[in-house]
Amino acid sequence: MVKPGGICPAAGPWKAACSITDIHRMPYFPRLILFLFCLMVLVESRKPKRRRGTGPLETKPSHLYKKNPDMTKIRHGKPQPLLRVDDHDFTMRPAFGGPAIPVGVDVQVESLDSISEVDMDFTMTLYLRHYWKDERLAFPSASNKSMTFDGRLVKKIWVPDVFFVHSKRSFIHDTTTDNIMLRVFPDGQVLYSMRITVTAMCNMDFSHFPLDSQTCSLELESYAYTDEDLMLYWKNGDESLKTDEKISLSQFLIQKFHTTSRLAFYSSTGWYNRLYINFTLRRHIFFFLLQTYFPATLMVMLSWVSFWIDRRAVPARVSLGITTVLTMSTIITGVNASMPRVSYIKAVDIYLWVSFVFVFLSVLEYAAVNYLTTVQERKERKLQEKAREFPCMCGMLHSRTMMLDGSYSESEANSLAGYPRSHILPEEERQDKIVVHLALSNESSSSRKKGLLKGQVGLRIFQNTHAIDKYSRLIFPASYIFFNLIYWSVFA
Repeated sequence: MVKPGGICPAAGPWKAACSITDIHRMPYFPRLILFLFCLMVLVESRKPKRRRGTGPLETKPSHLYKKNPDMTKIRHGKPQPLLRVDDHDFTMRPAFGGPAIPVGVDVQVESLDSISEVDMDFTMTLYLRHYWKDERLAFPSASNKSMTFDGRLVKKIWVPDVFFVHSKRSFIHDTTTDNIMLRVFPDGQVLYSMRITVTAMCNMDFSHFPLDSQTCSLELESYAYTDEDLMLYWKNGDESLKTDEKISLSQFLIQKFHTTSRLAFYSSTGWYNRLYINFTLRRHIFFFLLQTYFPATLMVMLSWVSFWIDRRAVPARVSLGITTVLTMSTIITGVNASMPRVSYIKAVDIYLWVSFVFVFLSVLEYAAVNYLTTVQERKERKLQEKAREFPCMCGMLHSRTMMLDGSYSESEANSLAGYPRSHILPEEERQDKIVVHLALSNESSSSRKKGLLKGQVGLRIFQNTHAIDKYSRLIFPASYIFFNLIYWSVFA
């Protein structure tokens, strides 16, 4: 049935009687109003109802927008630790009271930072790794995978107390965190790794410096545990030591790295296992050739130039000799300033001091030349003065000796100078005797000259300043070359 007026209500007893036919019979405007009214009723019916006294509306999201729950915000109970650290006393070593625990060691050398001859030490950066088994750290694992921890766990468990013997300074790198790694396997095997920089002592022998080779050692040892409690050993023998191929030093060539081990005894505590990292270094000689040997050799050769300078050029030869002596002194002082004050003679000291002696002898050589020149000039001056005071009496002597027989000597002839004229020979015989006497006198004078020449050869050499310079030009270079041959054959 239709309500009078032709309008079909949305609710009430008239709703069932409404039909599409009746609606189409209605005019257009009432029909539009009825459509809008039904649409509003439909929208209101789909909104969720709010209960009184409740909070804001609760919407049930559709299954299309459903998200997975955030498990990090779900609170569980306290997790059970996989490593039962709190259940054991890790102040005691593993298998306490039993046999010595074996601790394997391997090292990877990252760099040799510096080697100091003055302080007699070296600085090395390395990765130090320990391997041992602690059954207290064993854990169940279906995949048999290890667990890795940082340095925070190291403070809670037992680790070997290895230290560096003869170490001056050492530290574990802590940028950006402590460079410590701990890896635990399910069966209790432990790998403990650290990155360390250590400065240790190295006893160096400088007797062949700078043509020397040095062998230094980094020694590892347990501080508290003797060989009855802890046994240190190289895990893979000689393969336990690895080095970076890029390691290089400015003054040394790394010839060899190798490992050794032995027992060390302390009178108050006992025997300890000690591991050695040995490396041999050979010094580069080229730097010292340029800085020491070549300048010293040039100074020695420069001192020889004075042998070609005129002996009368006193300022030139004196200044050259003093300059070379002072330069050699500067070279010796510079070398010793960069070396430790050792009580024995080094190879470089031998070379420098012998070179200094050669330079000093060249100065003394000119001193000798100048002195002998002064003595010779003084003698010549005296002879000239005597010649002026006593004129030549050659005619008188000849007149006396011409009257003598050949069998008489010149001294006897002088004694006959005062004889009367009656004892003098006639003129004819006198001429014959004169010829014989002149021949005998020439032969006697030549024989005396030959004898004096043989006995005074050495004296004439020293008196002749030109001869000293001449022989020095040969003796000094030959002696220095001979010294260099012996020096480099012994020390090189």
